[in-house]
Amino acid sequence: MDYKQLASIILGNVGGKENVSQVVHCATRLRFRLRDESLAKTEVLKSTKGVLSVINAGGQYQIVIGPDVPQVYQEIVALGGFESQAQVPEDDEPAKQQSKISALLEGIASIFQPIIPAITGAGLLKALMALFVVMKILDNSSQTYKLLNAFADAAFYFLPILLGASAARRFKCNQFVAMALGGILVYPAFITMVNEAKAAGEAIHFFGLPVTLASYTSSVIPIILGVWFMSIVEHYVSKISPKAIKFFTVPLASLLIAGTATLVVLGPLGTWVGNLIAAFFKWLDATAGWAVPTLVGILSPLMVMTGTHYGLIPIGVNNLATTGFDTVVGPGMLASNVAQGAAGFAVAMRSKNSDTKELATSAGLTGVLGITEPILYGINLRFVYPLIGAMIGGGVGGLFLGIFGVRRYASGSPGLLVLPAYIGGESMTNFYMACVGTVIAMVVSFIATFILFGIYEKQGKLDAAETGKTARKTVAEPAEPIAPHTDDEIVAVVNGEFIPASQIQDEAFAQEVLGQTVAIVPTDGVIVSPANGTIDVLHESGHAFSVIMADGTELLVHIGIDTIQMQGNGFHVLKKAGDVVKAGEPVVEVDLDAVKKAGYSTQTMLIVTDTPDEKQIPYREFGPVTRGSTIGSVK
Repeated sequence: MDYKQLASIILGNVGGKENVSQVVHCATRLRFRLRDESLAKTEVLKSTKGVLSVINAGGQYQIVIGPDVPQVYQEIVALGGFESQAQVPEDDEPAKQQSKISALLEGIASIFQPIIPAITGAGLLKALMALFVVMKILDNSSQTYKLLNAFADAAFYFLPILLGASAARRFKCNQFVAMALGGILVYPAFITMVNEAKAAGEAIHFFGLPVTLASYTSSVIPIILGVWFMSIVEHYVSKISPKAIKFFTVPLASLLIAGTATLVVLGPLGTWVGNLIAAFFKWLDATAGWAVPTLVGILSPLMVMTGTHYGLIPIGVNNLATTGFDTVVGPGMLASNVAQGAAGFAVAMRSKNSDTKELATSAGLTGVLGITEPILYGINLRFVYPLIGAMIGGGVGGLFLGIFGVRRYASGSPGLLVLPAYIGGESMTNFYMACVGTVIAMVVSFIATFILFGIYEKQGKLDAAETGKTARKTVAEPAEPIAPHTDDEIVAVVNGEFIPASQIQDEAFAQEVLGQTVAIVPTDGVIVSPANGTIDVLHESGHAFSVIMADGTELLVHIGIDTIQMQGNGFHVLKKAGDVVKAGEPVVEVDLDAVKKAGYSTQTMLIVTDTPDEKQIPYREFGPVTRGSTIGSVK
C-alpha cells in the first residue's frame, strides 16, 4: 500500500487540510474533526482502495483503514502540517451534529480510553500472577509476589489520579492540578483519618462542613465530577483574576474550592452513584446473569456501528473498581468479538474472490484478537450474512458465559489475548469456562456464517447468471478476434461516446481527485481491459477493476456512478484478480438497462491512478469510439 498516496487522497476528499481542525487515530480509524462536514466526499472515500468504510458518528468523521492506520496517519500529519496541533483551541472545534446522549457517551469514553493501557497491563499482570501461583511457579508469600502485587495494584489504587489527568484533557483544564485533586482522594493521611473515624464512630469536618467517610481508592465517578467542577472554577477565576497574579490565583482557587466541593459533595455523590450502579448489576447478575452477556454478545456490532458501545466502557471499569470483577461488559464483548473474527474466517474459506479472501483472513485475525472494525466494516457489514452469523455466535457464546457466571478480573480489548484476565477466584474453573465460551462463540459463528454466506453466493451466482443472460441477449459480442496492441497503448473499454472529465456527472470524478480521468457513455455492456497487463483489483460486485501495465502504470475502470449500491446485480464478472489480460479483452458484462432502472448513470470512467513518472496521458480527440480501439498511450 502506498501510504502517502492514500493519505493524499483522503486529505483531499475531507475538504483539504484547511477543513481539518483536528485529526487523531485509534487502532483502526482516522478520526477527523472537520470545520464543514458537507465538504467531505464520503462516497469517493468509500470507493478508495485502502479505505474499508467511512462513519460519521460521535462528532467525528471517521475513516476506517485497519491495521495500517498509524502509517497513513503519519503521512496525513506530514501532508497537512498538523504536527504542532497538540491541542485544538476550544473556539476552533466544529459544531457537533450529534445528540446529547451521543455527546455524553463520547465524553465518558474519551476520559476512560487513555487510561485503558495502564489498567489493562496491571490487570493482566494480576491474572498472570494468579496463574503462576496455581502452577506453583510463584509463592504468594514471597517478596517477589508482594512487589509484583504492587505493580499490579498501583494503577487501580491510584485510579483517581489517572482519571484526573484524563478528565482534565476532556474538560480543558490544568492537567496537573487535576492530578493533585485526585491525589487528595488517595492521600495516605486522609485515608488513615477516615479509617480511624469509622473505627471510633466519629465524624470528620472541614471548615465546619461534614466530610463523608468514604474510601476513594480505585474509585471512578468522584474524581470525574471533581475535575468537571474544577474546570468551571478554573475558567471563572482565570477570567476575573488580574493578569499579574493569575499564575498562582487560578491553581490555588481551583485546588481549594474544587477540593472542598469534592470531599463534601461531589465525592460522596459519586461514591453513591458508583455503588448504586454496582449494586444494580450485582442484583442483575444474581437474578438473570445470563441475560446481559447474551444481549451484549448479540448487539455489540450494532453498538459499535452507532457508537453506543462507548457507554459500556465506564460500566466495566466501575464494576472492576468496586467489586473486583465484571460479568457484564467483558464476557459479552469477548463472545461478540471472537464471533466476528470467526465469521471472517468462514468468508475467507467460502469466498472464491481472492481479494475478499485476503481481507477476510487478515481482518478476521484482528477480530479474534479484539479489534473488530476491519472485519465489521470490511466484510461482515458489507455482505450482511456474516454479520448475522457473528451475532448468532456472539449471542450463543454470551449465553454460555452468562449461565456459568464467567467473570473478568481485568480490563483489556476483548479477544483471545486477554483470556488470562479471566483467571481469578479460588480455582481455574472461571478461566476454563471463559475458554469454552470463546470456542462456542467462534464455532457457532463460523458454521452459521459458512452456511449463510453459501446461500448469499448461490443467490449471487443466480443473479449474475440471470443478468449475464440478459446482457448477452442485448449486447453485441465482439465478432472479430481481439486485435493486438503494444504494451504502452490504452484502448476504449466499451463502445460509446468518449467524453472529457468535465462532462462526468459525479463531482469527484469530474475533478479528477483519483487521477487523470476520462469517460465513455456506453452503448452496450461489454467492458474490456484498457491495456495489456494484470488485473490488480476486481471488486466482487463487478462495478470496478484496475489493471497494472508493464511499466507500472495503474488504470482504474469504474462502471457507472454509485453502482456499488447495486451489490453486483446486473454485473457478470468474467475475470478474477491476478489474471493476465490483453487490451480489448472482456472483463465484465453489465446490463445497462438494469443500471438505468436502478437510477444510476452508466458513464464508465477510465482513471490513471498511478504512473511511474506521474505524467499525463495524451488521449485522442473526444467523440464516438469502438471498444478495443486505441485512445491513448503512456509513451
